[in-house]
Amino acid sequence: MTQRLDDSRRLKPELLLRIFGVSFFVFLFFGFMLLPTLNTFTQIFTAKNPATGETDPLAVIRFFLAGSMSKFLWNSVKLAVLLVITVHVVGISVVLLTEYFDIRGAKILRLGYMTTLIYGGIALGTGYLFLYDSNGIITAQLLRLFPGMNPNWFSGFGAVLFTMTFACTSNHMLFLRNAIRGIDYNTVEAARNLGAKPFKVLMKVVFPTLLPTLFSLTIMTFITGLCAMSAPVLLGYDSINPEIVRLAGSSAADEAFPQARAALLSIILAAFTIVLLTILSSYEKKGHYLSVSKTKAKLVKQKITNPVANVLAHVYAYVLFVVYMTPVLMIIVFSFQPHGAIQMKTLDPSGWTLINYFGQQDYSYLTSRGTARIREGAISGLFSNEATLGGIRTSFILSAVAAALACVIVVAACNYIFKRSRTGKLRKSGAVLEYSLLFPWLLPTILICYSYRIYFNSDQIWYTGFTNLYYMENVRLLIVIAYAVVRLPFSLRMIKASFYAIDSELEEAAKSLGASGLRTFLRVKLPIVLPSVLAVFALNFNTLFTEYDMSATFASSYGTSYAMVIQSMTREEGLYGYNVNATGRRNASTVFIMIVSGLILYLVYGVGARDLGERLDARARRRRWLAKLGLVPAEAKAEGADPAADFRGSIK
Repeated sequence: MTQRLDDSRRLKPELLLRIFGVSFFVFLFFGFMLLPTLNTFTQIFTAKNPATGETDPLAVIRFFLAGSMSKFLWNSVKLAVLLVITVHVVGISVVLLTEYFDIRGAKILRLGYMTTLIYGGIALGTGYLFLYDSNGIITAQLLRLFPGMNPNWFSGFGAVLFTMTFACTSNHMLFLRNAIRGIDYNTVEAARNLGAKPFKVLMKVVFPTLLPTLFSLTIMTFITGLCAMSAPVLLGYDSINPEIVRLAGSSAADEAFPQARAALLSIILAAFTIVLLTILSSYEKKGHYLSVSKTKAKLVKQKITNPVANVLAHVYAYVLFVVYMTPVLMIIVFSFQPHGAIQMKTLDPSGWTLINYFGQQDYSYLTSRGTARIREGAISGLFSNEATLGGIRTSFILSAVAAALACVIVVAACNYIFKRSRTGKLRKSGAVLEYSLLFPWLLPTILICYSYRIYFNSDQIWYTGFTNLYYMENVRLLIVIAYAVVRLPFSLRMIKASFYAIDSELEEAAKSLGASGLRTFLRVKLPIVLPSVLAVFALNFNTLFTEYDMSATFASSYGTSYAMVIQSMTREEGLYGYNVNATGRRNASTVFIMIVSGLILYLVYGVGARDLGERLDARARRRRWLAKLGLVPAEAKAEGADPAADFRGSIK
């Protein structure tokens, strides 16, 4: 009898769910993180010498030292180092101009500086090309002033550095801005009372408190420059990631051991990333300066007392504002212009149109013999073009599924980790699980995707059911897995923080009422962390929807993402008389991305960032407004006057 009771306890749904969860995480880590990476690493030492046909473990390394492969590494390192300098110069200055110094129009300036938050990557790169490439708006104006200048001036290293400098300052506007706003003004005022000049206060009081944030931003920017993909591809710069993608699509018949060379470059990127993250982790463990006092005061913006410096600061601030806003405004304006105006790079005030968004038009042109021809449907809008609609549909579905999968995995993992840590049981297993989910952070995205492309391009792997995941439609599943794996570390860091807000007494109360562990999680824990989970889902989707690097690595017609469609529009523009308004449709695509990204950021950082009191106040305002319009009973207006009472009623 006792044995049967013990067996019934062991077969409870919670136990079965726990066994399934542990098995799934082991399968996920070894099958989709560790084994593909190890396979990539072994390719370096199993390459065959082209001359003898025998395995030569050092062939790729000798080729790297003697050939041109080192050029790609040097180019990426050079870009990363200089990018750190330029991004810090621009990023720190824009944050100081909007948050620390008293600059007129700071709110408007801030909106301009934050535009890179709503469009980046391939969309930002194509936006700068629209202005500065050989047929760009600004280049056309410069050629009128200077006919002898090189029309292809915006290409190569300088163009990549310029574009990425303004693209990467978004991290400063997010993290450094919050750090400055958290400075205690009492410390600044105390330094000024002791006779310190404004510049000395900035260097001796303000910057020491910002060092941890600046150091983290340095590491993030260096890794971004080292692993740059979209900007070098668009602007023609030989760096590591584009070369890895090129080698991944090559064969031994075209060049010497391309797969092994791609693997070596990927491992070099991984080594850089691991070293940098290790340095960052060790630095974070050290003590730092803190801006604290008994009664913390909100930072008051500092006036620039020197008239000349004040004028120069304002001029510099608004020049940067023009640089940030010009691509945005030009893209929006020309997305409503007809094909002829876009081709001539001139604004047609009477030609406003929605053709770049909706509908189709025929295109009439003259052949070389002077014969008039008409191409039916050659001009098509963003939402009327099969290629762009297919890219939007593919990216939307794959990104949503991957973002949701990453959140589900992390929520289950965090519940397991916190449950074990609070009961004092199996703490080591929780730590192992946490570090396993953080493992993708040690590897560059290109290494993960390249490893997937090579390892799963086979029907000999038993745990995939002997199915080639890179074959035809299967590549979509492979992209979803890669998307989800790459977003696991970020999701874990964000969602794990929300689990700290769960009071352990709530769990004990649920248990005392007889609730099982699964029911406690669904009815008590999940509602508490759900807002954070939804925010992480939105941010994951926002990142993946316009992602280019990973989808370009897989490079399959069955998994063509929206970003890849945008990148190919200009190359295919006017080909065989079709797709003649590709630039206009590309501008419309960028505007569409801005709207989607802006809406998601508003839901996360606007509505989602409100605390309970702010949400209740907003609810009360809505009720009063609806009551004035007569859409709700009058008593609803009175009820909304006391948010606390409404909250107590909802709890009851």
